[in-house]
Order: sequence, then structure tokens, then C-alpha cells
Amino acid sequence: MKKLTLLLITLLQFTLIYAEKYSVKKDNAFYQVSYESKAYPGDAEFVRMTVSPVKKSGKNQLKDTKASLTLYLNQKKIISSDFYLLEEKDSSSITMLTGLPLSTWWDQEDGWSLKITCSLYGKTEETLELPFTLMHKDFISETLYLDEKNTSIKTDSSSRRQKDIEKLNAILAQINTQSLWQKKAFTFPVTSKRRTAFFADRRIYKYNTGGSTTGLHHGIDYGIPEGTDVFACGRGKVLLAEDRVSTGYSVVIEHLPGLYSLYYHLSRLDVKEGDFIEQGEKIGLSGCTGLATGPHLHWEVRLLMQSVNPDFFLRDFTYSQE
Repeated sequence: MKKLTLLLITLLQFTLIYAEKYSVKKDNAFYQVSYESKAYPGDAEFVRMTVSPVKKSGKNQLKDTKASLTLYLNQKKIISSDFYLLEEKDSSSITMLTGLPLSTWWDQEDGWSLKITCSLYGKTEETLELPFTLMHKDFISETLYLDEKNTSIKTDSSSRRQKDIEKLNAILAQINTQSLWQKKAFTFPVTSKRRTAFFADRRIYKYNTGGSTTGLHHGIDYGIPEGTDVFACGRGKVLLAEDRVSTGYSVVIEHLPGLYSLYYHLSRLDVKEGDFIEQGEKIGLSGCTGLATGPHLHWEVRLLMQSVNPDFFLRDFTYSQE
């Protein structure tokens, strides 16, 4: 009953989109900004910005323009990211995009603000202040009892597992500004909507040996039979497709600079590293490999290395329809 209640709350929160359009004229440029003024912990904050010069000229006045987005709490810098170019219309305007992950551990609702710093033509700096509110969200707490096999995997300290972790972290740390593969909403990775675990569940892992550890569930689990088709949630490049100690047969797909989707515990891989795939293309079959208490798909999304709510990306998070 508790999980059903949290699912209904999640679906309600998913329908509440606080999109804002912000237009302002500064000394050197016009700015049109689309963003969400309210968000939940664990979501992402994406900002789309179009910049146009105040005075037109024959040359490209916007060349070398750079911008960054910074989140503040009570005037203290918390996290920032650079904008990357989405579209350039000769010398008339450029459109840029960036995103920030919002930690599931943040619980203070007031005192937040967003600031855009734009360096025009590589020299003139202008700033834009954006109101922002972080709303309260409850997360599920649960205890998982691990058998001998899963206890062994969870406590594995082998060099192989360490290499798995290092390789994955190196991939997720990449921010390739040319990787503009998916500019619209994600789609579900499976046809089933049955969820057996939710994003950011607070977990206690009980070992069969008597010990325990705590952790965070970084994605969404779909309880589906082994051998169910799994599809790419968006267009992108496969950067990892291999058998890992803790997550079994796994796939990682790059979609935008610093934005990746992950698929764990598969029984078969139908893609290889370096492949370019389309949204909805089959990437493998679900399974029970790695640390798993039953057949399922673990679907995860990472932004700037941090896990973020996959549900957030099922809407037009890049404001592509504007």
C-alpha cells in the first residue's frame, strides 16, 4: 500500500510542470529563457536560452559567446554547468542548453536561486537572475534481505569490480559538447509499467552473514519476466555494453553532454560499444544477472555523474517544441 501511494504521488508530481518563459533586454543582447521555476529533489533543472544581439551587424556578433548556469542556496554557490550550443542562426541568434542535477538529499525549500552568466563575444559579461523553488518530496525506505550470492556480490572488493567502477565513472564524467543526440522527451525502456522499486529509495541491505549496509537506489526497477525486450529511451551512442560484477549485463548510452541512460541486469546484449542507436531501438533482453533478487530491468539516468529521476525526462525537458 505504501509503494502504491508513493507511485500515485510520483505520477501527480510528474504532471505538475512549472515551466516559465523569461525574456529580458540587457545592454548588449536580448535573452529568451525557458526553464522550470519549481522542481523536486532528484529531478534535473534544464534551461534553454536564445541570445540575440541588440544591434545587428554584418558580422557574427555572437561568435565565442559562452554562458553558465549556477544554483545558489542563501547566496552560496552549490553547483554549476556550462551551456552548450544547440542552434546557430547566422548572426541573428544562438540557442543554448544546459542542465543541473538536483540532489535527492536536499530538503530545504526556501533560499534557492538560479543565475545565468553570459560572456558575450568572449568578453562582455551579463547576468540573469531566475527565481527558483525546491519543493518537498518523500522517498520510500525499505530493507532488502540478500542471500549468499547477492551478499557475496555486494561485499565484493575484487580488482575486477574496482575496474568496473572506474570505467563507468570515467564514462559518466565525460561532457562532450558535440554529443547532441536526443533533443526531445525520452520514452519508456519497456512496455510494462509494473515497478518493483522506485528512484531514490532509501535502502538497508541485510547480509546473510549478519551484517548490513545502507544505500540509495539510483534508478527505477521494472518487474518483468526474463527475456523481455529492452529499448533505448533515446537516441544516442553506446559507451558501455558488458558484463559487470554488480550490475550484470549492462548498457550505458550517451544522449546529451553529460547525460546518460543506464540499463542493468540484462540477460543478453544486442548492442556493442560504439554503436549509434535510435530511440526505441532494442538493446537487449531483461534478466537477473548481477546483484538481483529477481528478474527485472533497472533503468537509471545520470546527469553530470549524479543519478536523477528518469521520470523527469519523459516530458519535453529541452523545450524542443518552443
